[in-house]
Amino acid sequence: MPQRHTRVRFVTLLATSALAVGGSVSLAAAPAAHAASTSVLISAVYGGGGNSGAPYQNDYIELYNTSSSTVDLSNWTLTYYSAAGNSGGTTTLTGKSIAAGGHFLIQEAAGSGTAAALPTPDATGTINMSASNGSVVLRNDAATVDTIGFGAVTSSYVEGTAAPAMSNTTADSRTTGCTDTDSNGTDFVNADPNPLNSTAALGVCGTTGNTPPPPTGTPSSIEEIQGTGFQSPLVGEQVKDVTGIVTAKNGSAGFWIESATPDNDPRTSEGLYVYGGAGSVQVGDAVTVAGKVSEYRPGGVDNGNMTTTELGSPNIQVTSTGNALPAPIVIGSKGHVPPAQVVEAGDPGNVETAGLTLDPTTSALDFWESLEGMRIQENNAKAVGPTETSYGETPIVPANTKHVTWTPDGGVLYKNYDTPNAMRLILSDALLPANSIAPANTGDTYQGATVGVLDYNFGNYYLMATQAGALQRGSTTRDVAKPAKKKQAAVATFNVENLAPTDPQTKFDRLAGQIVTNLAAPDVVALEEIQDNNGATDDGTVDSTQTTDKLIAAIKAAGGPSYQAVWINPVNDQDGGQPGGNIRSVFIYRSDRGMTFVNKPGGTSTNSVAVTGKGKWASINYSPGRIDPTNTAWDDSRKPLVGEFLWWGKPLFIVANHFDSKGGDDPLMGRYQPPQRSSEVQRHAQATLVRGFVDQLLKANKHANIVVLGDLNDFNFSETANIVKGHGKTAMTDLIDTLPANERYTYDYEGNSQVLDQILLSGALTKKFDYQVVHTNSQFYDQDSDHDPQLVKLAVH
Repeated sequence: MPQRHTRVRFVTLLATSALAVGGSVSLAAAPAAHAASTSVLISAVYGGGGNSGAPYQNDYIELYNTSSSTVDLSNWTLTYYSAAGNSGGTTTLTGKSIAAGGHFLIQEAAGSGTAAALPTPDATGTINMSASNGSVVLRNDAATVDTIGFGAVTSSYVEGTAAPAMSNTTADSRTTGCTDTDSNGTDFVNADPNPLNSTAALGVCGTTGNTPPPPTGTPSSIEEIQGTGFQSPLVGEQVKDVTGIVTAKNGSAGFWIESATPDNDPRTSEGLYVYGGAGSVQVGDAVTVAGKVSEYRPGGVDNGNMTTTELGSPNIQVTSTGNALPAPIVIGSKGHVPPAQVVEAGDPGNVETAGLTLDPTTSALDFWESLEGMRIQENNAKAVGPTETSYGETPIVPANTKHVTWTPDGGVLYKNYDTPNAMRLILSDALLPANSIAPANTGDTYQGATVGVLDYNFGNYYLMATQAGALQRGSTTRDVAKPAKKKQAAVATFNVENLAPTDPQTKFDRLAGQIVTNLAAPDVVALEEIQDNNGATDDGTVDSTQTTDKLIAAIKAAGGPSYQAVWINPVNDQDGGQPGGNIRSVFIYRSDRGMTFVNKPGGTSTNSVAVTGKGKWASINYSPGRIDPTNTAWDDSRKPLVGEFLWWGKPLFIVANHFDSKGGDDPLMGRYQPPQRSSEVQRHAQATLVRGFVDQLLKANKHANIVVLGDLNDFNFSETANIVKGHGKTAMTDLIDTLPANERYTYDYEGNSQVLDQILLSGALTKKFDYQVVHTNSQFYDQDSDHDPQLVKLAVH
C-alpha cells in the first residue's frame, strides 16, 4: 500500500533487484525454517485498501485457528516486509486470543480514497502494505509460525513459491480448507476481498478463488489511446485488448508496454504506462491489458506541467514470456533528431486544449510527445549539466547534437528566450540498482548506448534508463583566478546557497578554499544567502554572527587573510528563502591591502539609505544601509545592501543584491507555450528601485565609483538586467556582456548554462578592469553552491 500513485520522484527498484537506488539495503535475516503450522495460520491478506477501485478503506490481515483449542495471542506479532525484505512495521496482538476454528481480523492502515469500512476488527495496526508485492510473517515470540510472500518477492520471506500478486481489488486467500503445505503459491489464490472477524462461522475457511469477469471496454491499440495530440482522445474511457511487450517496470507501481506491431504514423506513440499490476508481469512479457484511460499530471492539477497518458485499474493477461524488446528509437539518428530551438510554434497558450495535432519535425514538444512511453537510446550521451546526486538525474544530449551554442566546457548556452535547447533530456537512474550510473560533470560523456523509456516529470522529459553507458570524464576543471595587482581593488560576488552554522564544517572549508584559492582572496566579497545563527529553525532568531564568524575562521584556516563582515539583520521571516533561515546579503572585506569600510551607523532593516552631498563629497547616510526596504517590491524578498568603501582613500559604493527568484514561472517544456514568466514582474520593480538609487548617486557625482552586483535571478538579456543597466550617459556596463558569447553563464539549470549573477560598473570604473566568472560550482556534481562566483579587479580613481 505505500506505493500510491505518486511518481513525484520515480519508484526506485527494478523488480529483479534487491538494491534500492541511493544505496544498498541491509536485508533482515531469513525466517527460520519450520514445518507446516498446525495451529494458527495467516488465512488472507489484502494491501489495496483505500486505493483506486478498492472495495475496502483499510488493508487487512486475517488469521484462522485450525486447532481444536483457543490460542492465546499475547506474545504474537505480525510483521510486514517489502518485496525486497525491508521491514514495513509490526502489529502486536497482546491480550488477544483466537477461538478454535475461529477467524481473527487485523485492520491495518487506510488509503487516501474512500471505500467501505471493514467489519469490526479484532485488532488494529498501522502497517501500509503494498497492493501487489510483499510478505507477512506471523511470529510467537521470536519463533516464526507462518509466512506468506506474494507477488514479485525477492527476499527470503516466502514459503516455497510466492502467492499470486494482489491488486487494489483482489486479496490473497487460502484455498478451501485452509491447508498449509508450506508453499504459498499452492496454498493461496487470488480472491475477492472477504474479511472475516471473530463473529464469522467457526470451522469454515478458505476459498476456491475468483475468476475475474471478462474485461469490458472498447477494443483499442496503444496508438489509438495515445492519439495524435498532447492528450489521449480516449480519456475517461474503458478500453480492452490493448497488446504490447513489457519494456520496463516502475517498481511495484506500474510498468511500460510498447506495441510489437507499430503503425506508420510518426505522431502516435507506440508506448504506454500501465499504472498498477506490476507484480504480475516481467520485462519481456507479452500482455493484453484492459483498463481506464487517464492523464497524469505530476505535481497536481493546477501547475504548468504536461500530462502523461496511462492505463489505470488494469486487467492484465500474460500471453507469452521472454520476448525480445522492441528496438529503441536512436535519438539523433536520421529521422529522429529533436528540433533543438523550437518548443512550440506560434502562441498556442495551453497546448493540451488548443486542438493541436503533433508535428514532430518542427516542434520539440511534439517530437518528445510522439515518443512518450517508448524505448529510446542515446549514443555517447553528453552531460550538459552536473548530476543532481540526491535524485540521480543528469541532463544529457546526444553527442552529435547540432544547432546549439556550446560553452568551452561542453555545456549548452541559454542565450535568449528563443533558444530553449529543447533537445535536452534528464537521464534518471531510478529504474536501475544503486550506483549503476556514475555522477557526471558538465562535459562528461556516457560512452556507448544509454537506453530506457521516455517519461515526463516536473517540466522535463526523462530518459528512465534501463541501461547506461560508461562514464568518460571530460576536460572540465575548476577555474583559479590570478591575484589582484597592488593597486587593483578586487571585488567578488558569491551566492553560497543557504549557508548556516548547522551546515557541516566541510562546506565552510570548501567555500573558504574557493574564496582563498579560486577567487584569490578578494578585497570585498558580497555573499548572498547567509542564514541566521540557527539556520532553518524558525524561532525568531535573525542575527547571523555565528554564520559569518564560522566562514571567516575557515578562510583564515585555509591560509587566507583576516576578513570582517558587515550586514543588516532582516525582519524575521520577511525576506523569503528557506523558512526560518532569514537569508541576507553580507559584505566580507579585508583591510590589509588598502580597502576600508566606511561605517556610518543607523541603517536598520526598515529605514532607507539616502544619498548625501554633491561632487567629490557625495556620500550616503547609512553604511551599511538598505534600499527602500519597506517598498512592496521587496515583499518576501531580500533587500539590497549598500556599503561605502574607500580604496586607498577613494570612495567606492557597492550594492549587493539578491532579487526575487524565478519560482512560479512556467517550465520551458510545459503545457503553456510560450512559457509565462510571472515572477519577473517583481524583479522589474526591484531593478527599478536599485537603478533609482544608482541614478541618485550619479546625479550627485557623475564620476561616482559604483558596483552593482549579486544574484539578480535573471538573465543578462532580460528586461531586469536592462533596467539596472540603464541608458545613455549614465548606463552601467554589465560585465558578463564583455565576455565571448559562449562564456556567459554562472549557473546551470536542467542542462541550460545561463546567467543569474551579474556585476555591473558605473562609467568611472569601466576604463580599466579585469573580469572573470570563476567556474567552481555550476558544472560540478560535487558543488559547494549552485552558483559560480564572479570577480572583477578594478582601477578606482
